[in-house]
Amino acid sequence: MEPRELLEAARSASRSAYAPYSNFHVGAVIQLENGAVYVGCNIENASYGLSMCAERNAVAAMVTGAEERKIQSVAVASPDAAPCMPCGACRQVLREFGCKEVLVEDESGSRSFGFDEILPHSFGPETL
Repeated sequence: MEPRELLEAARSASRSAYAPYSNFHVGAVIQLENGAVYVGCNIENASYGLSMCAERNAVAAMVTGAEERKIQSVAVASPDAAPCMPCGACRQVLREFGCKEVLVEDESGSRSFGFDEILPHSFGPETL
């Protein structure tokens, strides 16, 4: 999928978010190196620490359904904020699966960031 298609799919996923407490709806779409696509949205919980971000839900879908787990890119979108960047926990989880690119929207359109730009000097499986 092209970046604009990934961002549109992320916007679409954000409409499924369960966000009754923050009203902050987020969608994420992961595209693997082999072209497979996995979608997630955020799910809040009254016990805030149990809430799950859209990116980590997309990763869970990927892990459940894919043998190949090398993330080429993740697109993150929210009607409530632009750009909507992955939080620190999501960055680390995306790093675990070798994410190469993060796509977001801002007032000028879509933006692409190399993963090293948003999580420099990261810790990964090869560090162990």
